[in-house]
Amino acid sequence: MAELGNKRILLGLTGGISAYKSAELVRELQRRGADIQVVMTDSACKFIAPLTLQALSGKPVFTSMWDERVPNGMPHIELSRDRDLVIVAPATADFIAKLVHGAADDLLSTLCLARQCPLMVAPAMNRQMWENPATQRNVVQLRQDGIVVLGPDAGDQACGEVGMGRMLEAMDLVREISAWFQPKLLSGTHVLVTAGPTFEPIDPVRGLTNRSSGKMGYAIARAAIEAGARVTLISGPTAIEPPQEAQVERIETGRQMLDAVNTHVDAADIFIAVAAVADYYVANRSTQKIKKESGVPTLELVMNPDIVELVANRPNPPFCVGFAAESEKLEERAEAKRRRKKLPLLAANLVQSAIGADDNELVLFDDHGSYRLGRTSKLEQARKLIRHIGKMYQPRKAAIPA
Repeated sequence: MAELGNKRILLGLTGGISAYKSAELVRELQRRGADIQVVMTDSACKFIAPLTLQALSGKPVFTSMWDERVPNGMPHIELSRDRDLVIVAPATADFIAKLVHGAADDLLSTLCLARQCPLMVAPAMNRQMWENPATQRNVVQLRQDGIVVLGPDAGDQACGEVGMGRMLEAMDLVREISAWFQPKLLSGTHVLVTAGPTFEPIDPVRGLTNRSSGKMGYAIARAAIEAGARVTLISGPTAIEPPQEAQVERIETGRQMLDAVNTHVDAADIFIAVAAVADYYVANRSTQKIKKESGVPTLELVMNPDIVELVANRPNPPFCVGFAAESEKLEERAEAKRRRKKLPLLAANLVQSAIGADDNELVLFDDHGSYRLGRTSKLEQARKLIRHIGKMYQPRKAAIPA
């Protein structure tokens, strides 16, 4: 099923230049399987034509409280009753103020007041309007009222100024909406995730590392946050932007990663060891750059600690999930590794089809057998893994004394 398959979303547009982004938002939500109904204010119609949104959504666009296409004459009631979510994007400062004070003088504001489903808003306005104390008070009140506020972002604005107030881009909104719909299987848990490669210095400019991009570990951190967990992410060197909600600790070497894990693991309910820790470090690393004139150096390699095995064999370990990357005999070697390290769950993949790629094909191994997740994006793989972890962890969570 598509990421947002069968999700019914009402998209409201108010009068801001960012309304052009809403056309892309409709298209991207539809690509993920969502059913979209658009409602626009009169001001929004000055920035983008209702016909554009109608063509993209495949549904008539509603703008009036008195629209006769609704048989009972109450579009402000009927239009939201079959929806799973209402999102207003763009949401102007004026419309946010209306929501705070319960004003209802047009179809969209009345619909939001009469809705039964959750509401999101994506603010879009000039930077001074966003920074105005009245707007800031209103946004605080929205959140207290249970309305989800997405953004805004900082950057160039249509007025020629630069600062906070830009509406999030369509793809950012799609990610936020998709995340909101994910089951909150890990609500109330603390998840510790390791990600990326490690770098083991040979001298100040050279080192031993591997081709891990960190994409899978970062996707798992995001999926755990979507599932309601508090996440600590311990990351080796990567160029990836981590989820804003994660507590991030950056390290370089395998031993630094172990130290960081030991710092956080006592407070963790679940430990997911995704990082590709280098197998060896250089015991005789040079403090100065090794010169070619000195000839080929002799490196004394020492095994790095196996972090997930050490954690799994602690007296009272968290629920441990390991990762294995194999080049052949995947099932045989992965299951042997899981049993040797005493892990309740291990995820494995073939290195030649995963490293550096944006998609993956994980196979999960637990006491009951193996489960192929099928090839999808790494974020979707991460969500499937988190759902599997959630099902396995729930009985253990229920057994923990309150």
